[in-house]
Amino acid sequence: MKHASPGSDKELKIDRRGALRHAAGAAVAGAFASAAVSSTAIANEKAATNGRIKQSIVHWCFSEYWDIERTAQIAKQLNCQSVELVGPETWDTLKKYGLTCAIAPNGMPGAPFVKGFNNPKYHEEVISRTKEMIDACAKNDIPSVIAFNGFKYRDAEDPTSGEISLEEGADNCVAGLKQIAGYAEKKKVSISLEMLNTREGTHPMKGHPGYQGDHIDYCVDILKRVGSPRVNLLYDIYHAQIMDGDHIRRIRELKEIIGHVHTAGNPGRGELDDSQEINYPPIMEALVEIGYQGFVGQEFIPTRDPLAGLKQAVALCDV
Repeated sequence: MKHASPGSDKELKIDRRGALRHAAGAAVAGAFASAAVSSTAIANEKAATNGRIKQSIVHWCFSEYWDIERTAQIAKQLNCQSVELVGPETWDTLKKYGLTCAIAPNGMPGAPFVKGFNNPKYHEEVISRTKEMIDACAKNDIPSVIAFNGFKYRDAEDPTSGEISLEEGADNCVAGLKQIAGYAEKKKVSISLEMLNTREGTHPMKGHPGYQGDHIDYCVDILKRVGSPRVNLLYDIYHAQIMDGDHIRRIRELKEIIGHVHTAGNPGRGELDDSQEINYPPIMEALVEIGYQGFVGQEFIPTRDPLAGLKQAVALCDV
């Protein structure tokens, strides 16, 4: 009987099997190690270091997880300069951490985007509350206050009450904003009108069916007719992606009228990661290119660990 020598085919087959098993095990271990390293890298990300984009945390998105004190601490940790859409009662806390509020709420109760400048029925209240917020901002060096077109219904919360036409709504917005533009100029506080999407109706903060200000060009036309350097556009990249897109070209065209910027991933208004469609770094580069000096507010709704997602978003926008 012939025995296999050390270099025989049988021995080589055995060695190959062992090598393949070893290689497979190493590959699996490597994959787990790589995933762990990637997770750790996100968790330890230094976030904003370049300083060409001033970043802000929109508090309502994270209020389920952190109070204002903790949000301010995290903003400081990530090298953000602001926590926004919070009222005057929080501003001393922000100052304690060397932060500002990049844009203040308009002071309207409930959903603040429902009753807006497009409906004369609400002009007195909207203008009064916006003026009060402008006064508070002027005293605390807060740069801007948010504004909204409002819902298209004659009774804003009742879709059966009849609709305000687009033309009438635009005229009403112009008239209302002109009433307050001079006051904003005098106080050196800006008013930023936000465009919102009307296509997404599955969640009350992911889309706003009924809102009359759901296209960039419509809002820009209103702002141009107002003609005030203190009345500008809040360019929400998430909402604009759903309704209009073409961000880089629009940013270049609208460089004189963009006063504030918001982010979120689409679809879903989640993190700014690879599960969504918006390519944020080139958009941020476009903002740098036009000399944008305002803030970029991180306004996504977390779907996983909020701090890890926020660190990732801040780092991504830090071009």
